[in-house]
Amino acid sequence: MVREWDPRTASSAEIASLLDTLNAVLAADLPQDPPWRESSLREYLSEVMPGERRLSWIAQDDPAPDGTPGAVLGQVHVLLLGGIGVLEVLVHPSVRRTGLGRELVRVAARRVWDEGFQSIGVEVVGDTPAVGFYESLGFVREYVETRSVLDLGAVDWPTLTEMASGIGAGYHLEFCPGGLPDELLAPYARAKAEVRDVDDGELRPSSYDPQRLRDSLDTLHRRGMKPYIVLALHEQTGEVAGLTEVVVPAQHPTRADQYDTIVVRDHRGYGIDRAIKARMLLELRSAEPALAEVQTWNAQANEAMLKVNAELGYRPDRDWCEYSVDVAELVHRLDAHR
Repeated sequence: MVREWDPRTASSAEIASLLDTLNAVLAADLPQDPPWRESSLREYLSEVMPGERRLSWIAQDDPAPDGTPGAVLGQVHVLLLGGIGVLEVLVHPSVRRTGLGRELVRVAARRVWDEGFQSIGVEVVGDTPAVGFYESLGFVREYVETRSVLDLGAVDWPTLTEMASGIGAGYHLEFCPGGLPDELLAPYARAKAEVRDVDDGELRPSSYDPQRLRDSLDTLHRRGMKPYIVLALHEQTGEVAGLTEVVVPAQHPTRADQYDTIVVRDHRGYGIDRAIKARMLLELRSAEPALAEVQTWNAQANEAMLKVNAELGYRPDRDWCEYSVDVAELVHRLDAHR
């Protein structure tokens, strides 16, 4: 049974069952990834940025003879932002190839179409069954990143300390756990806006103005995700010359997510990118002692950042791909095969 579902009002049993399915999918498709925890999972599934909406559906097994609700075997949610609906589908490995995934996509696509959106995007992990599944539905690959993972247990900390201090004269680094002081929001947003033409995909938009940046940080906290930021400040002007962001999610606190790393064009060539990422790792070592890994995503054409990551000890893991499809074509294709 597929039904619309609101994680804000869902029972604790449904949240726990969904977590079981999520971890079963990870064990099958990404066995090296840490399992997720229930901590703040409800908030992770429900909290969104102002102006965005998330719609969800679940598929449950039949109830038990004693009336106990059936297990959650699948879930789909779609995040409506800008001009696109961003899709995410989970199907328990035990019921794959039964048509459940197609039905979940069909229900979500029909709603996206009814809401007036023209396209659907989805992030697809390379070398998993999801690649063939979405391509069979007509999704087209638009963008590819490489995910790399750093094992903090294998880091050469003395060398990392040298990297963190290897920044050109006229700059200094600041560590901002939990967010940014108000006086740095505007220069921080300007630094991000200056390089917004960098092709970083459209399914994970960045924040380029102070209010959206403030909203983004607030949303992270509400979802149970603690942000850490390291800035390179230009001493003469006080401007943000470079920045790097890491988020530690309550849902998988042993593996952090590296978000944007940016160096403003006029300040490149002074070792800022290497220094800010090294300083971040040194700070995380103290601030998050349970942290074991950091994962980051980079465009394959971004050779400079891939080189810095390799020097820090990151190892390429697998491709992370963005796919998209015209909503009308997808709905027609799925309805025709019901």
